[in-house]
Amino acid sequence: MALAALLSGLTTFIGSSYTQSTPPDLGLPYLVTLGFIALDLLVVLAIGTLIAVTTTTPSFVLIGTLGFMLVARSYSAIVALLTRDSTLVGNADGYQSSLSLLGYLLPDLAALDVRMISLYGQWQFLPEDWALRVVSALAYAAALLGLSVWALNRKKFA
Repeated sequence: MALAALLSGLTTFIGSSYTQSTPPDLGLPYLVTLGFIALDLLVVLAIGTLIAVTTTTPSFVLIGTLGFMLVARSYSAIVALLTRDSTLVGNADGYQSSLSLLGYLLPDLAALDVRMISLYGQWQFLPEDWALRVVSALAYAAALLGLSVWALNRKKFA
């Protein structure tokens, strides 16, 4: 929250001396953007918690969480890219269907990126199915945290 307030203050300060055709909107769109970022971080925290509870190697928590973030944020963009241009890889249909299966296992964290509504001050950049995306990300985080609690309760400590 401190970083969000600092960013808002710096943007306001710099924006007063620098004219732009579309100045950033630091009102409600900024708060919505912060909410979506917090939801993204909640999902990453949930997977990090599950990995921390189930693994015995401390470095795997960092590597696994970063790998999850990378895959969850990029697979939908790769599927969209292959939909537009299937000549990028050989056997694009098989590759695309394999990547589409990830949609059933991972949340689409790239869909939670709504920074454009604050940057341009236009609500049209908010996806139409934003409520479904929020609910699915919350359900995914709750399921991971519940699984973490279950795994911790079943863990045998020496």
